[in-house]
Amino acid sequence: MWANPDWRGGLYPPHGGGLEEYARVFTCVEGNTTFYSGAPRADIVASWARQAPPGFRFCFKLPAALTHERRLVGIEAELDAFLTALEPLHGRLGPLMVQLPRDFGGDELPRLEALLARWPAGTPCAVEVRHTDFFHKGSVERHFNRMLITRGVDRVMLDVRPLFATPAGEHPGLQQAQREKPKRPLHVLSTGARPLVRYIGHHDSTINEHYFAAWIDRLALWIKQGKTPYLMVHTPDNRQAPQLARRLHDRLAERLALPPLPAFPGEAQTSLFGS
Repeated sequence: MWANPDWRGGLYPPHGGGLEEYARVFTCVEGNTTFYSGAPRADIVASWARQAPPGFRFCFKLPAALTHERRLVGIEAELDAFLTALEPLHGRLGPLMVQLPRDFGGDELPRLEALLARWPAGTPCAVEVRHTDFFHKGSVERHFNRMLITRGVDRVMLDVRPLFATPAGEHPGLQQAQREKPKRPLHVLSTGARPLVRYIGHHDSTINEHYFAAWIDRLALWIKQGKTPYLMVHTPDNRQAPQLARRLHDRLAERLALPPLPAFPGEAQTSLFGS
C-alpha cells in the first residue's frame, strides 16, 4: 500500500501522503487495491503513471473475484481486461501476484497451469500458495515448483516467522495479523528471475532483525546471480512498516554497499520546521 494515514508525520508530512511521496523513498509497492476492487479505471492508472518515476515497480494482485470467487475458472475475459487496464504501466510492472485461497490445493493445479499457459510474455508473474499441499515437499509441491520454473514464474515466499515468534498477548494488531496470516513453513526457492519475499514482521524490532539476518546472504546471492529480488515489508498493523523497511534496507546496505534510502518526506519537513 501507499495510502495509509498512520504514516503521516513519519513517511509523509502531517497533511500529505500518497504515491508520489511514497515513490520518492521506495522503489516498489505491493498493490492490494486491485485485489479488493478489481481492474482500476483508466484515469486512475494514468494518475499512477504520472506520479511514479520510471524506475518504480507496481506489484499488483489479481482481483479476488478471479482467484477466490471464481477460483481461476472461466476468467479469460476478465483477466484480459485486467491486464489491458494496466497496459499504461507496462514498463513499470513488477511481478503481478496470483494469491490463491487457503483451500486451493493440488487437485486444482490444472487451473493454475491453464492460467500460466496463457499469461502474456513480458508481464512478470508470481504465485502465492497457502494450502498445506504445497509445504510438505511432496509430489504436489514438486509438481508446482517445476511448473513455475518451466514458465519462469516466481513463487512468492511468505515469511511469517517473526509474526508468530510470540503469542499475541494483548496487542490488538498482533492478534489480528495472526488470525489473518496463514502459519505456513518458509520454503526459500527462487523459481524465476524476480524472487518475491513478503516479510511479515513483529512489533518487536529485535525479533524482526533476528529473522531477517539469513535473508541478507540470500538476497545478496540472488543479486549476484543477476536476479532482481523484491522485498515487501509488513508489520502487524502496518503502522511501522516504512520504518521497518528502512531498517532492513540499512542491514542490506551494509552487506551490499547500497546507497541509503532518501529521507522520509515527513521527517524532512519536521526537521525543517524545527531548525
